[in-house]
Amino acid sequence: MKLIPLVTENWKVDGGTVFGVVPKAIWNSITPADEQNLVKTTCRVLLVEDGNRLILIDTGMGNKQNEKFFSHRHLFKSIGLIEALRQAGYYPEQITDVIFTHLHYDHVGGAVVRKGDDLELVFRNAKHWVSRAQLDWAMNPNKREAASFLPENILPLIQSASLNLLEGEGLFSDHITLRIFNGHTRGQIIPLIDYNGITIVYTADFLASSAHIPLPWIPSYDIEPLITLEEKEMFLQEAADKGFVIVLEHDYFVEAITVTRTPKGVRLAESGTLTGLIDRKRHQTTV
Repeated sequence: MKLIPLVTENWKVDGGTVFGVVPKAIWNSITPADEQNLVKTTCRVLLVEDGNRLILIDTGMGNKQNEKFFSHRHLFKSIGLIEALRQAGYYPEQITDVIFTHLHYDHVGGAVVRKGDDLELVFRNAKHWVSRAQLDWAMNPNKREAASFLPENILPLIQSASLNLLEGEGLFSDHITLRIFNGHTRGQIIPLIDYNGITIVYTADFLASSAHIPLPWIPSYDIEPLITLEEKEMFLQEAADKGFVIVLEHDYFVEAITVTRTPKGVRLAESGTLTGLIDRKRHQTTV
């Protein structure tokens, strides 16, 4: 098995939305904002090579939107999904499965490209997967979240008949288990990967960055922050007790982390690259 994190886009977002009710005087010392109150973020997808399956988890933002759309995203040093795959030695036609954690534009946009007046799937040989709860939510969005669900990202997947709906939690493959979390958006999938006995968790928007470990640090994007609070508390305790390695989709500075219990609650233990943290885990188990 191979696990390959790929950065598709780097961009900037309003710091207040990223940290919700946490005052800027506190979060700015950890994640500094620029003069426009923008903080750096990223789209980090995860490629999983597992036997004869090549599984891509999330697809980034893509590049088919108009100039007005991107004027609010402040892209910088971005290469896009196809180039990120190419640099890692892979090509779109090799992908067998695409798992969408959810259908917000920065998680699904890279799966569809614009060719002239047409919209086409990037991964034509792949099965695409999302939870039924998330698709139902996305197709009937609330007014607060509607701008994150773009028809041009979702309808081509439905019309192609390549979108497969997951009814709930459970095994996706021999080494991947899917869980459902509802605080950020209804039916968000979080994959847990068994990598030679080490559990790797891709937390998507459930735990967007290493700065979001303290329980009250919840983005204002979350539709049900109190549900997020409960989900996060239980997950972080489990992650600390079981030694999960967490891959962060939106942390510009940190690729992966582990957490530990402290008198003040669960806190950051180690940070680094996914490969580096896996190697540390292996060393700890052999000493």
